[in-house]
Formats: sequence, structure tokens, C-alpha cells
Amino acid sequence: MTRSRTPSQETVHLSTPPASPARVAFVGAGPGDPGLMTLRGRDLLAAADVVILDRIAKDDVVLSHARPDVEIIDASHGDRGQELTQAMRAKLVVKAAKSVGDDGLVVRLMDGDPGTFNGLVDEVRACRKAGISYDVVPGVSAISAVPTYAGVPLTSKQDRAFHVLSVDGHTAHVARYGEDEATLVLLGSADAIREALRTLLKAGRDGATPVVLTERGTTVAQHTRTGVLATIDDEFTGATPAEPSVAVVSPNVELRDEFSWFETKPLFGWRVLVPRTQAQAGPMLQRLASYGATADVVPTISVEPPRTPQQMERAIRGLVTGRYEWVGFTSVNAVRAVRERFEELGLDARAFAGLKVAAVGGVTAQALQDWGINPDLVPSGEQSAAGLLADWPAYDEVLDPINRVLLPRADIATETLVAGLREMGWEVDDVTAYRTVRAAPPAPEIRDAIKGGEYDAVVFTSSSTVRNLVGIAGKPHAATVIACIGPATAKTAQEQGLRVDVLAPEASASSLVDALAGHGVGLAIAAAEAGQPVQRPRDKRPTSRRRAR
Repeated sequence: MTRSRTPSQETVHLSTPPASPARVAFVGAGPGDPGLMTLRGRDLLAAADVVILDRIAKDDVVLSHARPDVEIIDASHGDRGQELTQAMRAKLVVKAAKSVGDDGLVVRLMDGDPGTFNGLVDEVRACRKAGISYDVVPGVSAISAVPTYAGVPLTSKQDRAFHVLSVDGHTAHVARYGEDEATLVLLGSADAIREALRTLLKAGRDGATPVVLTERGTTVAQHTRTGVLATIDDEFTGATPAEPSVAVVSPNVELRDEFSWFETKPLFGWRVLVPRTQAQAGPMLQRLASYGATADVVPTISVEPPRTPQQMERAIRGLVTGRYEWVGFTSVNAVRAVRERFEELGLDARAFAGLKVAAVGGVTAQALQDWGINPDLVPSGEQSAAGLLADWPAYDEVLDPINRVLLPRADIATETLVAGLREMGWEVDDVTAYRTVRAAPPAPEIRDAIKGGEYDAVVFTSSSTVRNLVGIAGKPHAATVIACIGPATAKTAQEQGLRVDVLAPEASASSLVDALAGHGVGLAIAAAEAGQPVQRPRDKRPTSRRRAR
């Protein structure tokens, strides 16, 4: 008889599953606009151990999706600034894949679409030879994206065929299209495109054929020039020659007046100054970009802990033990300061149970909601200390068991809210949760740009940003549009001698940018009614001043 073995008697052999080898993902970064990257490409970037960049794709695109510890390698140039050959790039990809070890992922971020005028073939062959597995994620190609962003459809009912030519390195093949009337899309450097257009004209293409030249296509720095084949060569001459990445030779260029959608955005081409910290500026920068503007961030304040933390510690102890009926937050920084102190003490949002919470506006309310706290009071009107005070209920001995309010605020906060609450019968503990310190002056070129009128607009989000910007960099030029988030900020700007052009209807960064965009629309309408071309505010500076600079 065979005796069965109990589990404890059996010999169990556990083996570690084999690790997966490193792999490479060739991902199309698109033609320049980060929003044109595919969802699959974004997911791979988020998982990457190493990212190898191409010529156009830059660090900021990667860092917006990748892990903080990702290694970034530039495959466009070597250590000495020399342009790498395709063979060198292929070796770089293989070397990176071998260095990440088992289960590692290398993302080779390629401009546009990996399979279109890129070195995909050479790099894939190098991976195959080295035994490295790979994926390919197609991307949006400059071939279609750049003309579309320039307002030029590649096909129409009358013109349904088009040819795509890469002209870097040689242009002789362009001549065969001299007798052809179909649309031509040319990709290459400025010099190569210029020579290709000359070749096309000499080969017999009608000199009256419309041409569009686009540089830095699909980005907010996009610049487009139009003309006809016989005279477009003039666009390449002068002190600032065009550097187009794409040229389109087609009757469809005439549709640009109807189909232009990107370069007609209300703030397209505007250069906007954002006096905020980089951490706070993200949503505002994205909204400005959606309207076609570029933005520079200049921190004007630095947020630091209070010099003596004892007052804040006593306030939090009182909050937990039931000393307060209300807690009022007048800024995102106040929420952040209290939350950080809570986490240091091992507390969380449950400590607010039974308390009434007020927020000065929607942005502060969102910061509280992100912490798991739904505010009981947000101003129904003006989102400011005055607006909060207008909606705050007076102390009632019958309804309110406790008559004390906690206000964790900045060291430079105004007394408006405190005085108003005390008049309504509340006892107020006005506690310094954080200090605001004036930031260091920006670089000399930024200070010169501010005073010289090289910014089209400045967006002020608080009175302190107004005072501090003027203090560290000087007053913005008279031609610069001044946009303020609320009446208090506008009053401070006027006290500093600035003309306020835009006032946000709500005290939020998005409302401020929307109001600035509305101002841009108004300028465009006024120019159209006057029969004049649309000008950016910085273009309206006196000519002598611009020459002097």
C-alpha cells in the first residue's frame, strides 16, 4: 500500500519566474504640440526608465509625463555639440537598453511619426541584431499637422492629390514635379526648402502657384508666411531669415483665409509674464497656451514657514480639541501650510469633523476638496476677503455653541476679515501659517524685457505680486496690458502707477486668463473695424524705442 504524504512532508521547490528582458519603445512625439502625443505614447513615457530624445522633442514634454527619476538622453547632438549620425543614434539606443537591465524600458521619442522621415529602420535593425525586443507607437506627422495648423487643407474637392518630399540633402528630385499641378508638401531645413522651390520654378511650375512656409509648426511659436512661387524666395532674405520646417505649394493655400484656426486664437503670438511660483503657475500656463500665448514665469514671492511655530501648533491643538466653531482659509498656501503641519503631527482631514470650514474662493475650495474637506462657505459674490465677510453669518448665542474662529493666514494678510468678523460678534485667532518673502530679482534680460515692453501682458494674481514685481524688476512698460484678478489687486496696481486694462470677473487664475483672452478678441475686432492688421500690444511701442533696444 502506498502511503500518502502530508503537505508538511512534501518537498516544495519554488522558482523565481524569469525576468523579462529590457525592451525599447519607438514613440512618435508629434510635430511639436505636446497635446498631439498619443495616449499609448504617454503611458509608455510614464513607465520609462530611460528616454532618448530627438531633435524637436524636449525635456519639458517628457517631464510632464515621465517619472521624476527618469534618465534623459539627448540623441540629437553628442557631448561636443556635434550632430549625431543615424548609426550613432542606433548604437545609443542599444547601449541604453542594455544598461537598464531586466524589465527595463527605454522610450526612443522620435519627432513626428517614427516611420516617416526618421531613422526608424536603422535603429530597429540595431535592436534586432542585439536581440532587443521593441514596440513602435505611431505619432502625428508634421506632414499633415503643420499645414492643418497653418489653416491649409492638403486636399479639396478640386485638388485631391498631394506628394510629400523630404528635401534635406538634395533637391534634384523636385524637378520631376515641375509639370505637375498636384499639391506638394516639402519638409527640410530653410536652405533646402529654398533651393527646392527654386528648382520647382525652373522646372516649369506656374509662378503664380500659392506657397505657404511654416516654422515651428503646431507650437505657440508657430510663424507662417504666404506668397506665390515666383516671389516666395524673397521671404528667405533679410536680417531674420525664415526657418520653415514645412512648405506647401498648392492652390489650397488660398483657403487659408477661411480655414486658419490656430493663428487666429485671441492671444496667438502674445508673450505673457506670469508673476507666480512655478508650482502655482501650471494651470495658468496651460490656459494661456490654449489661447495661443507663450508665458514666462517670474517668482515674486517665496513661501516659508513662520519664524516661531508655537502659535500654529497651539492653533492646531485647539482645532483638534474643539476650541473653534469656524476655520477660514483665505489662500491655497494656507491650506497647504495647515495640511503639511497636520501630516507632520500624524493628523488628517478627520480632525475637521464638527467644524465649519470657509474658503475665500473656488481655487482654495478645490485645494480643500483635494484634502477631503468640503467647505461649508464659499462667497457667492466677489471671491475675496470682503466677499467672504459679506456671506459669513453673524455670531448667534443660541445657534453657535462656540464663538471662536481660526484664520491661518500669511504674515502680511490685511485686517479686513478679522475686523469684520469681530464686529459680527466672533472671537478671532489670526494665526501666521506661513510667511511671504520677496523673491530675488529675475535675470537682467527679464528685467529689461519687462521695462522695455517686450511682454504683451502681465497677469497679477494678488496685491503682493504687484508690489513685489515692481520692487524686484521695475514697472512694466506702458504698452503692456495689465490684467488683475480682482478689485484689491487692481487698486494696488493703480497705486503703483499702472494702468489696469483687464479685471477678472471671478477671483481665479482661469477667469483671469479668460478675461485677458476676451481683451485680445476686443483688440482684434477694433483693428478689423478700422481696416488695420491685428497688432500685439508690444508691436505698438514707439518705433524709436524698439530700435533703441
